[in-house]
Amino acid sequence: MTIKTLLTTSALLIASATASLAECQWGKEQVTMTCASGTVYDADTNTCKVVTG
Repeated sequence: MTIKTLLTTSALLIASATASLAECQWGKEQVTMTCASGTVYDADTNTCKVVTG
């Protein structure tokens, strides 16, 4: 009976972990840079530059 309990517990643990990993979006989020009014984002320097002209 102990072996059945151990196997059932292991199966449930694996199923739970698999479901959690399937829904995980870690590392896939997209970050966007926003700058104040009158400035634009410069990708080369990763900063906001004042718009002239």
